[in-house]
Amino acid sequence: MRTTKEPVKISDSEWEIMRVVWHKKAVDATTISQLLSESKGWKIATVKTLLGRLVKKDVLHTEQVGKKFVYSALITEEETVRSATANLFSHICAVKAGKTIADWISEVDLTVDDIETIQQVLSEKQAVSSIACDCLPGQCHCKQEEEAVS
Repeated sequence: MRTTKEPVKISDSEWEIMRVVWHKKAVDATTISQLLSESKGWKIATVKTLLGRLVKKDVLHTEQVGKKFVYSALITEEETVRSATANLFSHICAVKAGKTIADWISEVDLTVDDIETIQQVLSEKQAVSSIACDCLPGQCHCKQEEEAVS
């Protein structure tokens, strides 16, 4: 697995490739192409280009086995999801994080187990009295409201 803790930034197309790699553990380009060709319309060249990008990003390991190259993940799906989530939250006002999470919960299908897990996490969460806006001036309404009160 990867040794650096830098955020992982992968495109939507790279996500599709990674989902196959995470599921298969070790897989060649032809297999990925066969699995994604119908739903994505991708040719083998497209898959190989995306695989090359992921190798350069140090997200995939490649090993030659016979005449084929086999790819395996250097980062877990969980780490990638955490990184993508952190990246998203770095782009929104900290004051809006709770509302964004609530919106996600209301928009996705959840099992009883999912809901119990969320409720357990919330029951253990320590609330803070307020959250400071982390936006630069002109990026949200929080700063304007603070200035109007002052």
